[in-house]
Amino acid sequence: MAMAQNKSDLHPIAARLTQAGILLPTPPTPIASYVGYVAAGNLIYVSGQLPMQNGQVAHTGKVGREIDIATAQAAAKLCAINVLAQLNAALGGDWARLGRCVKLTGFVNCTDDFTDQPKVINGASNFIGEILGEAGIHARAAVGVNALPLGVPVEVEAIFVTN
Repeated sequence: MAMAQNKSDLHPIAARLTQAGILLPTPPTPIASYVGYVAAGNLIYVSGQLPMQNGQVAHTGKVGREIDIATAQAAAKLCAINVLAQLNAALGGDWARLGRCVKLTGFVNCTDDFTDQPKVINGASNFIGEILGEAGIHARAAVGVNALPLGVPVEVEAIFVTN
């Protein structure tokens, strides 16, 4: 009979996910002709992830009009959860293989006069840092755009390096 894994035996990243009450979902299925991630050498490129929850779009609208900063940050966090779900799949569930997050890029569907894209993408960056710890410190871009797939307010992509 197999023994249940003791919580203290969890990799620190898995432990932080558990402490945060996050159960990574099955990675979302791409909505077009691409894959969720590509591993090339020791790099893992995670495709842009949308704020999907339970297989459904959780937020729609334009930041600065229908969506406020706090809601957009929550949407960015959902994107980051889906980024980590893709990363977990790429790592075969072995968090010990993760070196670090190299770069995160966030796209914000916003009004022409909205200039707080960095604050919105902090919803993803802060979550990645909270869960990955030192390995979550990354370079970043936060870009305002006029539209995103399915009318979502935020999309996040990332690059990771493995050990």
